Amino acid sequence: MTAKTINVRLPETLYNQIEALSKATARTKSFLAIDALTTYVQNEAWQIRDIEAGIQEADAGEFASDQEVKAVFDKHGA
Repeated sequence: MTAKTINVRLPETLYNQIEALSKATARTKSFLAIDALTTYVQNEAWQIRDIEAGIQEADAGEFASDQEVKAVFDKHGA
């Protein structure tokens, strides 16, 4: 695996927490950072997929009718 380096400035409190977690788990700070970033990116990626799918639908002219929109608002009490 090819690796790239980034530099990140952390608040001292967060750095200290990572340092303590690193010592407690016998993991490197790099391992913890990669693990945390991987989890975050995976958890947030669905938003990008949904936005891109919505743009494709809009570009194709696929919109909900006024009746469909009203039904959703009626269902959820809006």
